[in-house]
Amino acid sequence: MPDAHRPRYHFLPPCHWMNDPNGLIHWQGRYHLFYQHNPFGAWWGKMHWGHAVSADLVHWQHLPLALAPTPGGPDQEGCWSGCAVDWAGTPTLVYTGVRPEVQCLATGEGDDLLIWHKHPRNPVIAGPPPGLEVTGFRDPCVWREGQEWRLVLGSGFPGQGGAALLYRSPNLLDWEYLGPLCEGEASRTGYNWECPNFFSLGGRHVLIISPQPLGKAMYMTGDYAANRFAPSAEGDVDIGGSLYAPQVMADARGRRLLWGWLREGRSREACEEAGWAGVMSLPRVLTLLPDGCLSAQPAPELQTLRRRSVRWGPRPLAGWVPLEGLPGDGLELRMTIALGSAEGIALIVRRSPGGEEETRFIYDRNADILRCDRSRASLSPHQDRTPYEGHYSVAGDRITWRLFLDASVVELYADSLTCLTTRIYPERPDSLGLALAAIGGEARLESLEAWEMAPIWRAETPS
Repeated sequence: MPDAHRPRYHFLPPCHWMNDPNGLIHWQGRYHLFYQHNPFGAWWGKMHWGHAVSADLVHWQHLPLALAPTPGGPDQEGCWSGCAVDWAGTPTLVYTGVRPEVQCLATGEGDDLLIWHKHPRNPVIAGPPPGLEVTGFRDPCVWREGQEWRLVLGSGFPGQGGAALLYRSPNLLDWEYLGPLCEGEASRTGYNWECPNFFSLGGRHVLIISPQPLGKAMYMTGDYAANRFAPSAEGDVDIGGSLYAPQVMADARGRRLLWGWLREGRSREACEEAGWAGVMSLPRVLTLLPDGCLSAQPAPELQTLRRRSVRWGPRPLAGWVPLEGLPGDGLELRMTIALGSAEGIALIVRRSPGGEEETRFIYDRNADILRCDRSRASLSPHQDRTPYEGHYSVAGDRITWRLFLDASVVELYADSLTCLTTRIYPERPDSLGLALAAIGGEARLESLEAWEMAPIWRAETPS
């Protein structure tokens, strides 16, 4: 029997555990996605690098493991997160070995990137500078700056807060510590920053971090000069509590694309019984808004997955309106609503006929908040029911939402302002209903279209 919770158009391995996206690179006209992977079970273990490739950013082909721990080597306890760069025509992975945390290189052979050779000089960074006490030392992000290479590592200073440590090198092998690129306050941005991404976008620089113990991804935008980054705007990459450890890449079109690990919202026992855990977000195209805030939209290539569609509207909204005509477990939905006198808007997904199971997305106009209510998302005792909310302020009197529903994954893009991604596991096979409502007044549904989405695996066909 097919696994009802297993997504069909989000990337995930054939089985077992997956977490952070790694080594994203556009090489020889194809997108390569590497990721943290335990090939021996459906829970976290000794990390390897899984590998997949795509010609169109949508359909993926699984490839053999790219990296595995080397007995007796600096990565013998796991090949942890890192990045990919073009080193004078040679594809190169820069990643973390652990216990202790050190930085290593591997170089690729051939255009298909199926063979990787670990550098004989590993580790190329054998630990923090002498005398520097840190809370972590991992997840390198590397870029070319002028005639030299730059690298930031996720870290933090005890009793102070998270930090990104900056290095430079002429050759990717010999590294000089330049000091902290940016520092935070533990009370606000956590005690340790994981998976830093640092890049230019729209005339500014962007630093994305995954701070411990906050369990989310945050961004800062601002100015970079004299080896220091000065943030002037910040926010959450996603407010849904699921997306973590994102990585950003530049493609041949000059776009900045982001993927994130979507964590499970169910117990370890449920994951091990299913035989898999972890999903990758849809690829998101990043831009900067005029106020310096980061905006994300799903990559337009995803529209090639659209199949049968249904349209509703225009029509007034007052109270609950059921949306019928499409199976509610594998679709894309786009809607525009004129808010009128309504104090809020609610969208229900995966609703059973009697309402025993449902998940609600609610825009509170008075509080400028977008909420996700999972209190009745599943009858299963393994479902995490934690609610999530975040800032969502609409300047005008209209909202446009895009929602991607794929079995246990829901990604909501609210205008160009807020992303909310969550995981849900309805137990009832008839929990497929969709509904829409205006709260505390009347609104007007100007347009709504929903598409059934095809699987991303070439061997499969739409249901």
